[in-house]
Amino acid sequence: MAISEELLKILACPKCKNPVKLNETEDGLICEHCKLLYEIRDGIPIMLIDEARPIE
Repeated sequence: MAISEELLKILACPKCKNPVKLNETEDGLICEHCKLLYEIRDGIPIMLIDEARPIE
């Protein structure tokens, strides 16, 4: 299930408040500033800092 464009426009990283973008496989949201990946589970973005995974 894809995230709507409207939702993507309002979502922000909970850590730095910068915008997030959908990753290539569309199963997570990436904050390029913090280098964190927020998973999308069952169509729901998990925007918890403790749940985020670091990316390279």
